[in-house]
Amino acid sequence: MSLKIRKNRAVALPPACPVGECMVMLGGAWAPNIIWYLSGGPRRFSELKIDIPGISAKVLSTRLKDMEEKGAIERRIMPTSPPSVEYRLSELGQEFVPAIHAIVEVGYKLKLRREAKLAEDAAVQSAEHAVPA
Repeated sequence: MSLKIRKNRAVALPPACPVGECMVMLGGAWAPNIIWYLSGGPRRFSELKIDIPGISAKVLSTRLKDMEEKGAIERRIMPTSPPSVEYRLSELGQEFVPAIHAIVEVGYKLKLRREAKLAEDAAVQSAEHAVPA
């Protein structure tokens, strides 16, 4: 016997899906991290490289160029000797900050749930392997 298909009660997404538009910006590797660190103010390339352990210089450079082309960040050449470059969030990029913070909050909750589950599983295993007195 097959189950009846239920009607979806969620409001339909508009034809030009806004979620997809956001994910084009955030979906790339490291983009949320870059937005996170630039939310604290302008950063130079070398500072971002230190802020984001594990990202290669090539990938960071590629992501920064991509995000600049999409309008999320702005690149500014500083009049120093030697010249340096700073990156900062554009007005559009600033709009992603609350979403990133919300994702971080959910991430904390997920981490706590996972840790509690691991502790619970360890306690069950320990009880199963305990020597009866």
